[in-house]
Amino acid sequence: MKTDFTTEFISIIKTDTWMFNILEAVRSLHLPDCWIGAGFVRNKIWDHKHNNKRTSLNDVDVIYFDESDTSKTRELILEEQLKTMNPSVNWSVKNQARMHIRNGNSPYKNCYEAISYWPETATAIAIQLNSDNQIEYIAPYGLNDLFNLVVRPTPNFDLITYRNRIVNKGWKDTWEKLVVEE
Repeated sequence: MKTDFTTEFISIIKTDTWMFNILEAVRSLHLPDCWIGAGFVRNKIWDHKHNNKRTSLNDVDVIYFDESDTSKTRELILEEQLKTMNPSVNWSVKNQARMHIRNGNSPYKNCYEAISYWPETATAIAIQLNSDNQIEYIAPYGLNDLFNLVVRPTPNFDLITYRNRIVNKGWKDTWEKLVVEE
């Protein structure tokens, strides 16, 4: 059964001052088709569902889509700008207009399509703060797996790499209610 978790999802994010400040910093860059995704979103919801305090993040994944400049140098400059705004965060900025090359896929059309190739359905979710200070999200596979604590591979991701990620991430040690599927 599918449930619409949108209202709950937005409410959880909106009431987190730290997350809101991160969203504001990223919005200030005025990048096209720009989002924050992966663990930044996933961990927050899993922590909420487990009544955990914030778990640490390896990085904050900022994605955008700009075919006019696909250089790695541009991404590094953006990371430095974000570090200046908030040096306590390990920023990772990636232009999804070039990531298909690294991933061995056909060119992506936008960030929505790009994240459909991310490893897990619960990870393939990204958020942004729009100009009206409203939180928007993209989720090619919806929010159900995220909220139901289901970890499953996206149809576009390699199963061997997915299995290795599950072992290496050790998520069940932090979030014991997770159900890992293949």
